[in-house]
Amino acid sequence: MAVAPEEAALTEAQWALIEPLLPSRRGRVGRPLHDHRQVLGGILWVARTGCSWREMPEEYGEFTTAYRRWRAWKERGLWQRILQTLGWEALPGPTTKFRK
Repeated sequence: MAVAPEEAALTEAQWALIEPLLPSRRGRVGRPLHDHRQVLGGILWVARTGCSWREMPEEYGEFTTAYRRWRAWKERGLWQRILQTLGWEALPGPTTKFRK
């Protein structure tokens, strides 16, 4: 079942719960990070649809950015905290198949 990008977006209330959990983008040296909300939207779209990373809609940015951010958050335990905060522990995780 396909999920339209606008249907997968976080509500303002959900974003208010998640934003404090995410790493700060301030004081970062080098290229600035892509917007957390946009990237998280893409990650959640992949998780909700079960589609591959490559099928992620372009409005969420590059799929490689979303995949790398999801992987880093998962390794730190942040992805699980995000799902718990949203009450979505049973949400299937994104596919980890990644081909260049």
